[in-house]
Amino acid sequence: MKILHVEGGRNLYGGAQQVLYLLEGLHQRGVENLLVCRAGSDLSHAAAPFATVRGLHMGGDLDVSLTWRLHRVMRGWRPDLVHLHSRIGADVMGGIAARLAGVPAVYSRRQDNPEARWAVALKYRLHHRVVAISEGIGRVLLSEGLPAEKLVCVRSAVDAGPFLRPCDQAWFRRAFALEPDAAVIGVVAQLISRKGHRFLLQALSDLLGEFPRLRVLFFGQGPAEPEIRRQIGELGLEGVVTLAGFRRDLANVLPCLRVLVHPAIREGLGVSLLQASSAGIPIVAGDTGGIPEAVRDGVNGLLVPRGDVVALTQAIGRLLRDPDLAQRLGRAGRELMLREFSVDGMVEGNLAVYRQVLAEEERAIG
Repeated sequence: MKILHVEGGRNLYGGAQQVLYLLEGLHQRGVENLLVCRAGSDLSHAAAPFATVRGLHMGGDLDVSLTWRLHRVMRGWRPDLVHLHSRIGADVMGGIAARLAGVPAVYSRRQDNPEARWAVALKYRLHHRVVAISEGIGRVLLSEGLPAEKLVCVRSAVDAGPFLRPCDQAWFRRAFALEPDAAVIGVVAQLISRKGHRFLLQALSDLLGEFPRLRVLFFGQGPAEPEIRRQIGELGLEGVVTLAGFRRDLANVLPCLRVLVHPAIREGLGVSLLQASSAGIPIVAGDTGGIPEAVRDGVNGLLVPRGDVVALTQAIGRLLRDPDLAQRLGRAGRELMLREFSVDGMVEGNLAVYRQVLAEEERAIG
């Protein structure tokens, strides 16, 4: 089986990490992979052991010429199936290119943002299957008119192994200039509006009254960084909140947090939630999108209504105040990840989709 994958992300964030897991798992199962991605992207280097990598210019949703660049690759390599992993033009331009090349296409939908029904009706005609990474995304797609027979849910996964390690407290406090008695919570998310960093910033004034040694680390990059810095300054939180940037060593960082906070107002699933649970860290998150599939309220974390600063404050305070509860949720989260979010399960789920689509194509031809 020969599969061409298209991923347009620049950095090895959640979606691109899922593509990397998939490429490695398919390679181990004897599948031949070709990856088309942005030239020089993090994924282009990380995927080299598992795929033939072709770097292309990918200019985004309005880059119509991407259709022809992808079409040339498809015609030259002649894959059995195309798997489109991102938007950034890949969903539409890649779908058109696959249609022109006569190759069936599968599209992974990773976000739960709404789409117009007319757009759903037009765009998803290009795809033989739409793979939702959570049931939450699947419900959104169905509500917007996607035919049920086109939809498959294959949840995102986490390689729990690297996160099953104790915290090196001395390293952690040196790396982030933390006081020995600091209580540290973190957010691991792109710095974009829908991740909800502002709600945690608003919650901190009340939390600091009870927990004056509380410190917050924001991990990630994104266009909202200037606005977040402005909010930190206006609220007088310069000594409390640190923008720690994009980190490749989250397996060392996450075990050292007291709580992972994810106050998103929209989220497909949330890879950082899977990673934190693998590290045994309890989570406070917004009850939206696919988050309740990764964070079970009262099992491995606490869910709050999205955008509700009061509820967010109360949930974080509850975990900081009750270390026994935090430890119980952390242990349950690790068990949940190993049981329901394995990489093998995700790879097999996608492989089953490929086989089903190719079998249908064979029947149609025969």
